[in-house]
Amino acid sequence: MGSIKYRFIFKRNLFILGLIISAGLSFLYACGGETDMRVVDFSKTVAVDRPIISVPESAQLKVAVAAIISPKETFVYYRQLLDYIGQKMGREIQFIQRKTYGEINELLARGQIDLAFICSGPYVVGKEKYGFQLVATPEVQNSHFYHSYLIINKTSEFRTLEDLRGRVFAFTDPDSNSGKLVPTYWLWQMGETAETFFEKTIYTYSHDNAILAVARGMVDGAAVDGLIWEYYNNKNPIFTSKTRIIRKSEPYGIPPMVAANSISSELLTKIRILLFSMHQDPQGKAILKELMIDKFIVPKDKWYDSIRKINLELASLEN
Repeated sequence: MGSIKYRFIFKRNLFILGLIISAGLSFLYACGGETDMRVVDFSKTVAVDRPIISVPESAQLKVAVAAIISPKETFVYYRQLLDYIGQKMGREIQFIQRKTYGEINELLARGQIDLAFICSGPYVVGKEKYGFQLVATPEVQNSHFYHSYLIINKTSEFRTLEDLRGRVFAFTDPDSNSGKLVPTYWLWQMGETAETFFEKTIYTYSHDNAILAVARGMVDGAAVDGLIWEYYNNKNPIFTSKTRIIRKSEPYGIPPMVAANSISSELLTKIRILLFSMHQDPQGKAILKELMIDKFIVPKDKWYDSIRKINLELASLEN
């Protein structure tokens, strides 16, 4: 009765099946062995104490996580983070997953979730459209910025984006900054669009799927979140080692945690205080280490101005 209850809500299957159908290739993604990217070492999980008192229904905290890394990785490492928040605040955590960033933004707008980990691009769009708030930004390797990586198979001879003309390319999410907006902007600078430049494009709906697709030769190239490529390259480089980075973008503000406008200012302040001090607590520090996060820091909206600039320039083409 006293333990934190988790209701894992999966709207769609997040595995690679959609990618296989889109690419028109026959490949069994989840057969295990080398082909299964989502391998989780449960021996490295961090034990989190659970509250010993029951939590009333009104004390729920609904937190959403898009398919940023992968379902299993998200389940293990974000569960630990949310366990920690729930234990420290004495609240029941409802952990929500969605396939796309757009779905997360809609839930925030309707007040159906309180907090969310989203991409920088959807933050920029969502803040302007729905007005939700920055809560915290992860600091990774002493930086609050990240890059989009243009990757190709290690065995290919491609050296530049131009070399991918007439090839098959993978985007991650239609609203992703690193996985869609940035490569679209690069093409715009060349006087091209995805439709005129590539033979075919597909969506993988997660960065790990895009890395896998390039590593297995299912697509010729992809644009992925540099943080996620580095995460896998550090934790389990079986697939990143089969890819090569041929371009890095300018720096952008790291994907933040945001809050819906419906959340009370008092609760939001408590959450911020907890997150900003998490790295000073041995238990919290151990959880952050598994996520490859140094600490959570106070975010600044201006860190995302470079993304706004890209959005404005691309929007000018449609007018």
